[in-house]
Amino acid sequence: MSWHIQLGKRGEQLAKAYLTEKGFLILSVNWKYSRYEIDLIASKEEVLHFIEVKTRSNERFGLPEESVDKQKMRRLMKAADQYLYLHPGWKWVQYDVLAITIRGNQAPRFFVIEDVYPD
Repeated sequence: MSWHIQLGKRGEQLAKAYLTEKGFLILSVNWKYSRYEIDLIASKEEVLHFIEVKTRSNERFGLPEESVDKQKMRRLMKAADQYLYLHPGWKWVQYDVLAITIRGNQAPRFFVIEDVYPD
C-alpha cells in the first residue's frame, strides 16, 4: 500500500477516535454512492454530520484543509443526498471538514471546520 493511502487510513482512524471522544456516534466509514465517497458519517445531538477527513504529514503542499475545494464538497453533498434518501428522518444535517496534521512522534493536530457549503 502506498504511503499516502496509509496516511489517509491512519487519519481516518485518528478522526474516528477524536470524534468519538468529542461525543459523536460514528454511523459509517467510507460510505460510497456511485463514484462518490463520504469519509465519515456521524451523529451528535440529533445532527447528522457528513465529514471529509484530510490528513497530511507536512505542509509542503499546504494545510490539509486547503485541499478541500468546492468540487470536493459538491461531491460530498451528492453522496449525502443519496444517504439521506436511504436513511430519511434527519431534521438537521451538517457538512464538516476534519483536517489532521501528523508530524513524526508529535501528537496529531486536529482542525475542524463546521457547516461548510460551497458557493
